[in-house]
Amino acid sequence: CGALDGAPVVLLLRTRDLFSLPFPLSRPVVTSVSLQASLRGWRLLLLPDIFPAASRPPPSPHSRWKSQTTAEKLHRDLMEEFGIKLEVLPDGRHRWHGCTKDTPRCFGTVHAQTPQYLLSGRWTPPCCLRALRLTARHVLAELEAAGVRHWLEGGSLLGAVRLGDIIPWDYDVDVGLYREDVPKCRWLAAVAATGRPVEDPQGFFWEKAAEGEFYRVHFSRANRLHVDLWPFYRRRGGVMTKDTWLGHRQDVEFPERFL
Repeated sequence: CGALDGAPVVLLLRTRDLFSLPFPLSRPVVTSVSLQASLRGWRLLLLPDIFPAASRPPPSPHSRWKSQTTAEKLHRDLMEEFGIKLEVLPDGRHRWHGCTKDTPRCFGTVHAQTPQYLLSGRWTPPCCLRALRLTARHVLAELEAAGVRHWLEGGSLLGAVRLGDIIPWDYDVDVGLYREDVPKCRWLAAVAATGRPVEDPQGFFWEKAAEGEFYRVHFSRANRLHVDLWPFYRRRGGVMTKDTWLGHRQDVEFPERFL
């Protein structure tokens, strides 16, 4: 679609097909129709001849800047209207349109362990998955540096085994750790001592979870994509257990020797 923007192009299609699209004439029209046609399996042909003639570029540098700024705004607005979070450009670069550290995540409250996007027949937005990966890498690096013994838990462990990644429809990352090692991590120790959340220098937000005896690290204050940290301890018989269970089927006690 990037190759079509600004190019002279002729679109030949049935009127009823054009107006069957959810956004038939959203600007930039060529990009809009191309995206919607791709989803419907339509083929588009970019004619090689310049017809109609290409419009002349604006004469002054200011007019060119203004025209380019307007075109970029139209493009961003179109991506937002379509709910597109990530463009992969022809040269392989990524252009992001989704959530960041300074914005809320792309979905609302999770009800009955089901995020909003799943109810719409979609998987986790790619920007949200990126934020989860960044948060997980940061948290695991902090735990590693502090000497906290930790491991992947629940659905995150399943994703690692099956895919080598986060499950494409998941909305958080679960990490288990030894409860006795919590004081080794300065951020966890600060939260445990005061009960108040802590923001580290990289902008990640550490807090005690409201749902029970575990910790949560958010991508930022604004963006609540997070890693859950579950403190486990040994009980009689060498079994690892914890004090809070949220009813996930994969969330079970296990022999310490598995670690």
